[in-house]
Amino acid sequence: MRSHLTSSGSDVAPAPAKQVQDERGLADRLREIEFDPRMIGMVAALAVIWLGFNWLSDGAFLTPRNLWNLLVQTASIAIMACGMVLVIVTRNIDLSVGSMLGFVGMVVGLVQVRLLPEIWGFEHPLTWVVSLLLAMALGGFVGLLQGALIAYLAIPSFIVTLGGLLIWRGAAWWVTQGQTIAPMDSRFRPLGGGVEGAIGTSASWAIGIALCAAISIGAALIRRRRKRFGFLLRPLWAEITIAGLGCATVLAMVMVANAYALPAGIARRVTEAKGGIWPEGGLTIGHGLAVPVLIALAVGVIITFIANRLRFGRYVFAIGGNPEAAQLSGVNTRKVLMLVFGLMGVLVGISACISTARLNASTNAAGTLDELYVIAAAVIGGTSLAGGVGTIVGAMLGALVMQSLQSGMVLIGVDAPLQNIVVGIVLVLAVWLDGVYRKRLS
Repeated sequence: MRSHLTSSGSDVAPAPAKQVQDERGLADRLREIEFDPRMIGMVAALAVIWLGFNWLSDGAFLTPRNLWNLLVQTASIAIMACGMVLVIVTRNIDLSVGSMLGFVGMVVGLVQVRLLPEIWGFEHPLTWVVSLLLAMALGGFVGLLQGALIAYLAIPSFIVTLGGLLIWRGAAWWVTQGQTIAPMDSRFRPLGGGVEGAIGTSASWAIGIALCAAISIGAALIRRRRKRFGFLLRPLWAEITIAGLGCATVLAMVMVANAYALPAGIARRVTEAKGGIWPEGGLTIGHGLAVPVLIALAVGVIITFIANRLRFGRYVFAIGGNPEAAQLSGVNTRKVLMLVFGLMGVLVGISACISTARLNASTNAAGTLDELYVIAAAVIGGTSLAGGVGTIVGAMLGALVMQSLQSGMVLIGVDAPLQNIVVGIVLVLAVWLDGVYRKRLS
């Protein structure tokens, strides 16, 4: 009997071993190509969301018009999510970004509509430049102030930024006593998108091709650099596949933007303004890429470069991985932490300009609940609340997921309270999945 059991056990033993071997093989292959499995999950979730809302809206979701507007609406959240990644990587949080956006937006509106016109009049060519620089400087100052309290006075970031949430929302009302300021400068409004903020089809194709070239050349240079220093290399097929997917995404975005046609009346004015003749049958002129989308892409590239290639970025991840070890190794952790919050403030200033320009007005309600969407975008994008782990690309994709949920629910007529419930559930679910993923790695 014992012999029979032993024999049976030996017969069935190889099956679990083979299964473990296959699982390890898959994990090794994913590790070999340096691809985060959570990224696949986000892309799959985004596809499900898009297809689901397209079915529920009878095909209205996956139209060039809706997708173009979706990208424009995502830009502001995506820009702030880039900064939130660095904040969360350092094991901190910033709950004040929405209120800070509202405050900076009100100050920008006040300066643009009431102060600058007294100096050089309305519609001055430099008004939009001064407004943008002022927003970045003011946001950076507020961020540095909060970062100094956190880094040098050792006040928890949750408390400092929770206080900031209340302070800056109140300050936004105090700036104009609750009055809405409008309209914005005509050269400032393109920052928010719309017809004025579209660059046209030809420029969009030129930028798309340039981005594809940059992706391909960048991948080749990185591979050559890693080979020169003796680092492990991805398989060549993986390099080509990842670069190809990046180029395909860029070209698909350009095609969608160009497929969204201008209204006939505006298209006719544009044609006649350029000296063209409007034919009897009319013309189809595409919007092209929107300015805020281009700004968001530029911010994503810059923050990715800072995080991956500069000493400052390495310090940020070192602090998040082990603050004590980073400090003992000579890193000025307090200074780095303060600068991280300062950078977060600068990005909030840029987002404030985009939001204000898109509304063509400064309102007290601007930025309400944006902190929820920004934090959710970063966490959904793979940034761990435990610190030390996060990607800019993932955060921007997470912002697109969150905005897709909101846009889809608005399109099918879901009430605002239920929208907040869904967003809250998604945030909790994302944190839970992050914890499960980290346990499996440990």
